[in-house]
Amino acid sequence: MLKEVISKKEILKKIRELARRIDKDYKKEPIILIGTLKGAFIFLADLVRNLKNPNVQIDFVRVRSYGTSDRPSEKVEITKDLEISIEGKNVILVEDIIDTGITLKFLYEHLKKFNPKSLKICTLIDKKERRKVNVPIDYKGFEIEKGFLVGYGLDFAENYRHLPEIKEIIKNE
Repeated sequence: MLKEVISKKEILKKIRELARRIDKDYKKEPIILIGTLKGAFIFLADLVRNLKNPNVQIDFVRVRSYGTSDRPSEKVEITKDLEISIEGKNVILVEDIIDTGITLKFLYEHLKKFNPKSLKICTLIDKKERRKVNVPIDYKGFEIEKGFLVGYGLDFAENYRHLPEIKEIIKNE
């Protein structure tokens, strides 16, 4: 069973707020948004469409940590790395959800090796239920304490990404 947690309207309103904050912070200074595949692609697309800054580039990274399980793995590996140089550039790592923090900390440390001018994190959802490591979140959409969430790019075994809102999977007891 699926229960709506965040509506499509609430998501789009929050994305406009995040875009305004990013525009204010960077003015027209060039920035590179790096989305994590596959989960963040919808969020990143909507975020980019709401930015007014004309100097935005996009790249993607892909990591493997969840597979088809609802439990994150402690092991993180890069399966698609950057294609554009971020050295000396302003970078925002765009994530759909921060859960344990393990994947994001891994990616943050990986990107720092490329010597960006600045490196910030933007997430749609900060979920603290299973947080194991802290990461510096600069732009945060929603804080949600617990639940297994799907929709708006978030998946369970590659399903539910297409949903326009965020829903929680409620297991029948």
